[in-house]
Order: sequence, then C-alpha cells, then structure tokens
Amino acid sequence: MNDWLGRAAPDLEAIEMLARATLNDLPAPFAEVGQGILLRIADFAPEDLLEDMGVDDPFELTGLYDGIPMTEKSVMDVVDRPDTIWLFRRPILDEWSERGDVTLGQLVGHVMIHELAHHFGWTDEQIAEIDRWWE
Repeated sequence: MNDWLGRAAPDLEAIEMLARATLNDLPAPFAEVGQGILLRIADFAPEDLLEDMGVDDPFELTGLYDGIPMTEKSVMDVVDRPDTIWLFRRPILDEWSERGDVTLGQLVGHVMIHELAHHFGWTDEQIAEIDRWWE
C-alpha cells in the first residue's frame, strides 16, 4: 500500500515524452514528416474548441489534429499555422484509469497514431499496420 505514497499523476511533460516516443518509432516513410508536426499537450481542450466541436464533456476528447491533411494539401495553400497534434492529459489519464488493461504509453501511442492518421490521410488498414492496438 505504501508504494503509492509520494507519487504523482504523470504531468504534461511525461505525456509529451510518450507522444514523442511514438513519433520517433514511426515507419521510415512517415518518420521525417511526422517530426515536422507541432505537438501540444494540455490538461483539457480549450472551452471554445469544445464548443465549436459540440463536445459537452471535456473528458470525451483525448486528442485533436489541427491542420490540413497531406492528402488535401496543395502548393497553392496559404499556410497560416503549422499542422498541430493536441493531446489532452486529463482525458487520457481518465481513459487509462477506466481501461486498466493497457499501459499509459500504449494509450498515448494509440491517440497519437489516431491523430497522425488524420494528418497523413491513412486508411484503417494503414493504421492497423502501425498501431497494433487490439493485440
């Protein structure tokens, strides 16, 4: 029982470290491009974003891709902000706690892959090659 004394929940930096490990482990065709995505970690999604998305409970959103998917980009696009992946610590920790059957690293990796899929325009089959979530 004393094993938990003096311990704290993983902070924003710990979640970012796990997310960067996922980026570093991407297969060769995606690794370099993946490094160019801005990674932001926050406790929760901003209220205005939740409102825009019609999300009532901030614990429902673990991650978000903000950008133009590579499959839709054009040299004619005016880039007004970098492609960004947001991870939301508190909803991730809540899901991790509720699941109880995966490590925090596995869950953060799964959320990252899901958001990277939006960026790269991956199919379900391509996601399955990278994220063996069900195993």
